[in-house]
Amino acid sequence: MILAMLVGSVNAHDMTPTYPKWKAAHVSGVLKTKMELLNKRKDVEYYEIGVFDSNWKNVPFVTTYKILKLPYTQKVTFDIYINESDRSRAEYVCSQSKLRKEDKVRTAVSSRICSKFKD
Repeated sequence: MILAMLVGSVNAHDMTPTYPKWKAAHVSGVLKTKMELLNKRKDVEYYEIGVFDSNWKNVPFVTTYKILKLPYTQKVTFDIYINESDRSRAEYVCSQSKLRKEDKVRTAVSSRICSKFKD
């Protein structure tokens, strides 16, 4: 088992920063944060963005695209906006790989990476 862990590699995606901070947006009562997503998976081109509270319930947010098309080895920077009233509820921002239905095989694995908001 240890040999399998040393030999096999895990391909996922990266999202930074790990601990994003909210900043005031150009609109009163709105906060924003900047995130960066890097695709390290050859088998995935789409990623879905979500913002969640501590119980993994959705928190309303706005971004240019909630599902991003991101080719292999490409990077994208995007902004996330929330109402200032939701700041205390927003705990995590996550990106989840979206597998295409026609490309699914039994070994296909969806990956989810989350960053925790820092005050």
